[in-house]
Amino acid sequence: MCFLFSMAANVLEEDSMEQDIESPVTIHQPKLPKQAREDLPKNISKECAKRKIQRYVRKDGKCNVHHGNVRETYRYLTDIFTTLVDLKWRFNLLIFVMVYTVTWLFFGMIWWLIAYMRGDMDHIGDSTWTPCVSNLNGFVSAFLFSIETETTIGYGYRVITDKCPEGIILLLVQSVLGSIVNAFMVGCMFVKISQPKKRAETLVFSTNAVISMRDGKLCLMFRVGDLRNSHIVEASIRAKLIKSKQTKEGEFIPLNQTDINVGYYTGDDRLFLVSPLIISHEINQQSPFWEISKAQLPKEELEIVVILEGMVEATGMTCQARSSYITSEILWGYRFTPVLTLEDGFYEVDYNSFHETYETNTPVYSAKELAEMASRAELPLTWSVSSKLDQHAELETEEEEKNQEDQNERNGDVANLENESKV
Repeated sequence: MCFLFSMAANVLEEDSMEQDIESPVTIHQPKLPKQAREDLPKNISKECAKRKIQRYVRKDGKCNVHHGNVRETYRYLTDIFTTLVDLKWRFNLLIFVMVYTVTWLFFGMIWWLIAYMRGDMDHIGDSTWTPCVSNLNGFVSAFLFSIETETTIGYGYRVITDKCPEGIILLLVQSVLGSIVNAFMVGCMFVKISQPKKRAETLVFSTNAVISMRDGKLCLMFRVGDLRNSHIVEASIRAKLIKSKQTKEGEFIPLNQTDINVGYYTGDDRLFLVSPLIISHEINQQSPFWEISKAQLPKEELEIVVILEGMVEATGMTCQARSSYITSEILWGYRFTPVLTLEDGFYEVDYNSFHETYETNTPVYSAKELAEMASRAELPLTWSVSSKLDQHAELETEEEEKNQEDQNERNGDVANLENESKV
């Protein structure tokens, strides 16, 4: 049994290696000393700078990470249930069959040994002899009796007698251990069958993300949809920016994760996913795209990982779907084509246009540059008709006051002339 579990741990490790590596050829870089590793971001060659961006999360949602040099493989055995559930189906079924076969053979061998040591094999056909198990005449019949005992079939041809206390004890032990094996293996198969991983196959993300203006603000957008009629309950969306960075102290942080706000503070991240929705991220001062322009975007080595979570309505189990966008999949100056139309009595979603985009007028400047240009402009962004009327009213008031002062000065001059003429 321990051998089977050890084999399961090794198979799981090899299986994860096969699933995580995207390309068939893997180039392992030589290990560098600390001094060289600290200066690594400064000494990147031009060829490395032009290399293809390696995904952290693939488009199908699988994480492209290989856990190498794991020496503490015993940890897989401490959580053997999860290890078996994570195995591929062919290995899971192999272990399922082998566990039952080994237990049947093991207890069948013990039943045969008991019969052999008691001398039952020497009294086959002797009606005066009371064997431990009736009609047990060899290893094959002992193996069949072991199967009947553990599976509680009970054909009635081979039965245990009351003159064999060691057989009664073995019967109790096999019944208890058989129940444990059944509970463990059947539970493992049930959990593997009911896993909601396949539910994520019907949760789709747009092939590209777009950047365009929305309500006068530069926004990053992508689209999500659910192909099934049974909806995802309490669906929520979040996004991460995966980008290496170097701190002010010179520390290099590979694949640093930064949150991208997609409506956390306003509640827009909680979705009612009945029809496809466009998820929007406003590029403001807190956004990691604040200083990125259209010309600078292709030069950036970044990846946007989007995660959609929710509960499956039919089973109540939590489901998670993932996808990612690299710089070549972010379209500047585009919008998504509408897919929802109103028909006679219902709304229809055209998934043929789900991934389609169209070009729109969008500034090529970054959000920071747009804000600076707006602040330098003659009219503020908050210019409105009401403020214009208020300014006109202030000007009219000033003109009336000035005219009143001029009139008072004229009246004073006329009075002075009259007094002089009287004198």
